[in-house]
Amino acid sequence: MSFLFPLRCVGIVLLAVLGASAAAAPADPLPLDPQLRFGKLDNGLSYYIRPNARPAQRVELRLVVNAGSILEDEDQLGAAHFVEHLGFNGSRHFKKQELVSYLQSIGIRSGADLNAFTSFDSTIYVLPVPTDKPGNLEQGFRVLEDWAHGMTLSDQAIEDERGIILEEKRLRNGHGRRMQEATLPKLANGSRYKDRLPIGTEASIAGNRPDALRRFYRDWYRPDLIAVIVVGDIDPEEAQRLVRRHFGHIAMPAAPRPRPQYPLPALGEPDVLVYADPEAPGSTLRLTWSSYQRAPAATVADFRTVLQRRLFSELMRMRLARLPVLGGFVGESASPFGTNQHTYTATAGIGPAGVHKAIDALVGENQRVRQFGFSATELEAAGRSVLASYEHAYKARDSRASAALVGAYVRHFLAGEPALDIEQEVAYARSDLPAITQEDMHAYARAVIPGDGPKLVLYTTTPNGTQPVPTGAELLERVNAALKTPLTQLKEKALPAQLMAQQPAPGSIVEQHEDKLLGVTRLLLSNGVKVVLKPTPFSRDSVQMAALRPGGQMLFADADKDALRFGGVLHRAMGAGPYSVLDLSRILAGKNLTLTASMGPYTDHLNGSSNSGDLETLLQLNYLAMTSPRRDKAMFRSFVNSNATLAQTQAAVPEGRFADARELAVYGGHPRSQLRPRPEDYRNLDMDRSLELFRSRMLNAKGMSFYFVGDFEVEAIKPLLAAYVATLPVSELALSYRDPGIRQVPGVVRHEVRAGVEQKSVVTFDFGGEMDYSRSEATAFAAMVEVLNLRIRDALRDRHQLIYTGGASGRYGRVPRPLYSLAIQLPTAPQHVEKIEAVLWAEIAALQEKGPTPEELNKVRQGMLQVYRKSLKENNYWLVRLQNADLEGDDPGDILTVAERIEAVSADGVRAAAQRFLTRERHVEMVLRPEA
Repeated sequence: MSFLFPLRCVGIVLLAVLGASAAAAPADPLPLDPQLRFGKLDNGLSYYIRPNARPAQRVELRLVVNAGSILEDEDQLGAAHFVEHLGFNGSRHFKKQELVSYLQSIGIRSGADLNAFTSFDSTIYVLPVPTDKPGNLEQGFRVLEDWAHGMTLSDQAIEDERGIILEEKRLRNGHGRRMQEATLPKLANGSRYKDRLPIGTEASIAGNRPDALRRFYRDWYRPDLIAVIVVGDIDPEEAQRLVRRHFGHIAMPAAPRPRPQYPLPALGEPDVLVYADPEAPGSTLRLTWSSYQRAPAATVADFRTVLQRRLFSELMRMRLARLPVLGGFVGESASPFGTNQHTYTATAGIGPAGVHKAIDALVGENQRVRQFGFSATELEAAGRSVLASYEHAYKARDSRASAALVGAYVRHFLAGEPALDIEQEVAYARSDLPAITQEDMHAYARAVIPGDGPKLVLYTTTPNGTQPVPTGAELLERVNAALKTPLTQLKEKALPAQLMAQQPAPGSIVEQHEDKLLGVTRLLLSNGVKVVLKPTPFSRDSVQMAALRPGGQMLFADADKDALRFGGVLHRAMGAGPYSVLDLSRILAGKNLTLTASMGPYTDHLNGSSNSGDLETLLQLNYLAMTSPRRDKAMFRSFVNSNATLAQTQAAVPEGRFADARELAVYGGHPRSQLRPRPEDYRNLDMDRSLELFRSRMLNAKGMSFYFVGDFEVEAIKPLLAAYVATLPVSELALSYRDPGIRQVPGVVRHEVRAGVEQKSVVTFDFGGEMDYSRSEATAFAAMVEVLNLRIRDALRDRHQLIYTGGASGRYGRVPRPLYSLAIQLPTAPQHVEKIEAVLWAEIAALQEKGPTPEELNKVRQGMLQVYRKSLKENNYWLVRLQNADLEGDDPGDILTVAERIEAVSADGVRAAAQRFLTRERHVEMVLRPEA
């Protein structure tokens, strides 16, 4: 379990900002972000322009359409989503396939960068544009213009797209889709939304007439329902000129069709649905008390209510952590149906205690809060967390990525939500949060939590025989009983305000070296631990930490593989020092910390992160975890019971059964193959043995190298390293890899697996083996994988309509020895399996014979270069690359020469990689087919 909490309030107050907040009257309207240029063209189209310097030479473009599947006529089911697809398949300025091809040529990756989403009420097109080359931005606006007004929607394009959308729907089929279709009428409360899933039906996808699709586009893609959002490294004047040039000429229809709203009906008498599915991966409970519309915040007084809402959400999260359920949520949430529609709900996964106990806990806790409110300790902790999240956002304001700013403007357009800048928000939070009292929050809780029981009870489960499936009447009876159960006020034990009252006697730093080329400082500590420091400005008020060394689970005997597998989870779940995880959550409230310790197959890892001001607390938490581990038998029993129950239910999931069969086939049933845990793996677990094995390595810092990347100063961090890292225990330990000989089986293997009731298949191909490592070949290998992905999309999706998504991924590395693996996964229809095989092998043969075309090679190079240039400004990239360089003995300076290696990739190098690594004489093919 990770420890995730926002940063504490540092108490810095900008008088100019706070002065503006203090002068505002409660009825004053909330201002817009002062850096935002917002307006409307004469035709009614809205635009949002916000300059933002990170990342440099990149602009985030969005076309937001206030129209989704709820607006479809009866002969248009699925039309909103269908039209969204057609936006990529022919328009005024881009013929079919030209749009995606052009965007790939400038380094924009389909799916990862270029995308679109259709919901019940809106459609959003996503286009990030690199502006390092002249003309890219103009073309980006031309793409948005065509989506808004220039789709051709030809008969041929429509026919060609039907198969792709059917494959998308097939990909979503399964337990999740069946559950959604069963519960949607209840969740939508009989409203129009129950018949308007954006994907449509198989019949509507296959039968939607071209004129019906064009009618949807004509009716709803019009200026008054469209917003253009421009955020990034751009001059606002230039952006405004581009908006006017590309969108100002679009005319409103002479008689625009009214855009109706469809609010949900209020919930009536209590209702219940029990849905059992044999392939369900677990059991879940959803209780809904109320459904209501809520106007967005518009005034200064409204923002105070927003703060109370955030406090309430944090307080209920803290309460939920104490309950005998598996995760979940309690509180107010936005409904997927309708603008500004909200519900008060409680959801949870059901553990071994069963659904009746979950009802007792969720209903009872809501009633307890209504009756007694929250304690002063709870409110203080929640207040620290909420205020700290604003403080962190304020400190990081100059390093925010443009993509992170877009969402507020989308919500402003679609729902009228406020679009403040963080300077404004933090001023209101600093002013108003300290004034919110226990009485205020008790009154808020009584206002938002209905006094009676939930009006809708949804229970989804699997009839696997471990527990009887209750009837709806039994669940309602349990709800009524829970409402009558006497309650007592929550009591909390006293905890210290900080993890450690004092530092340990510090060690020392015995060596220091500077690498000015990389901006890296290397330290050697008195206990032999090495430290690598890379200060960056990429993400303000944020530090990432990692530690790494050779080792891992493969050093131990096969008989201990299950004990090792769960050792890290158990170690973290027991807390640190004298504190349980629940204790830690209270002590660390207001601090944005994560920390995990784990043993991979061949390496030992620590990974953590914190805000800059909480780095000492992160190091304290790691120090306690490595010097004072806890042992908690009650927690262990809960862990075993919960996970054994979950493993029992997940055993029937078709995709999991297929993944296990694939693992066994690819590696010949090697004893160290990682299969899904079975219930008996948990029930047979020996707590002491598992912790002993894990802690035999992870309580010892011998051979560790610690890495810190982010917003810190080297001189400021050195005393913390001396106190909490140089003092970590060190003793003799094996610092090596053990290669257990996990290799892909030789020759050709093809297996079919029958699992699942849906008419869907997956075809996978695995290639792998040993090789002589070469850095240039590593780059050619990566480029070959990307060329293969281009061809998979072009041939299997666009030309033959056999898949919606799918592709290849690869690994080319040296731990525990030089090995490569390349996997292709292609979800499809059962009747398409043989054609998939034929088309894929034909594309591989062509790549091996002729290599990539110049256009393909350029697209791949540009995509890899864009990813690399963006990654160079990201902390995580540096963290991983510095670790890997040390682990594999590379020159860290090679991090700066990646672009040269990408540019040097040749068509011959890609062809040679395809010939070497896509060997038809050595591969494993697996096919998933339905049981019947």
